[in-house]
Amino acid sequence: MAAAWMKWMTELSSRKSVCRLMGKFSHSEISRLLIPLFAKSYAIPLHEAEKELREYRTLNEFFTRKLKPGMRPVHAEQGGMVSPVDALITFMGEIRSGTILNVKGQDYSVEELLNRSPRIESYKHGYAFVLYLSPTEYHRIHAPVTGKKLESEHIKGRVYPVNDFGMRHIKKVLCRNERLITYISHEHGEVALVKVGAMNVSSIKYTDERAKSWNQGDDLAYFEFGSTVVLLTQNGTFAPLPGLAPGRKIRMGEPLGSFAAAGAKVKTPPKDAD
Repeated sequence: MAAAWMKWMTELSSRKSVCRLMGKFSHSEISRLLIPLFAKSYAIPLHEAEKELREYRTLNEFFTRKLKPGMRPVHAEQGGMVSPVDALITFMGEIRSGTILNVKGQDYSVEELLNRSPRIESYKHGYAFVLYLSPTEYHRIHAPVTGKKLESEHIKGRVYPVNDFGMRHIKKVLCRNERLITYISHEHGEVALVKVGAMNVSSIKYTDERAKSWNQGDDLAYFEFGSTVVLLTQNGTFAPLPGLAPGRKIRMGEPLGSFAAAGAKVKTPPKDAD
C-alpha cells in the first residue's frame, strides 16, 4: 500500500514543469539562505569546496561547486578507465545480448537506454556500471578515458527519482528519464557516458559545449541536483577491477578496470568482482 502511494506521488511530481520551478528557485539569490542548512543536512565536506560557503551566490552554484585542486587525484594507468563521478555503485556487470540484467530487480535494454541509436551494436556485449549520486556527493562529471567526442544526444523524458525506491518501483526509470549521452572514442574503442536526470534535476549541462576531446579526469558535465550515470564500454574490450562490487562508494578518478590491447582477449575477473 505504501509503495503504491509513493508511486502515485512520484508520478505527480515527476514532470519537467515542477523541476523548472525548483530550478528557478535554486538559481535565485534568495536560495543562498538555504546553503548552510543544505550543507549541514547532507554533511557535505566543505573543506573540499573550491570556495568558502559565503562566496556561493545561489544554492545551484553551491550544488554544482568545483573542488580544490588535488582533491580528486586521477588514477592514471595505461589502458585504464576511472570513475567519472563520486557515487555509489548500484550495478556493475556484463551486458548480455543487449540487456543489462537485474539492476535493482529490473532488466534494461541497451536499445532503449541509448534511444535506439545506430551505435547500440557496439554495446550489446559490453560492460555496464550504474553509478548513483546522492545529494551529498560532488556533482560534476569527468571524463573516464582520454578521447574524442564521437556524438552527443539529448533525450527529453521524465524526471523520476533514481534513488533506491525509484529504481525498484518505477518501471525502467533509467530509460524513461531525461538523458544526455556522450559517446567518446578512445585508444581501445569507445564508451557511452549516459547522464540520467532525476527528480529536482533542472538540467544536465556540458561544462564546455564546444569541447571535442578530453583528457582522462577532465571536467565534462554537471547535474543541477542529484542523479545517476550509466557508463557502458564497447563489446569485449573491458575487464573490471578485481574486488570491485555493487554497494561500494567510489570517488571520481578511482580505477574501475582496464581495457585490453587491440586483438587481445579480455581476462575474466574473479566471480566476487561482479
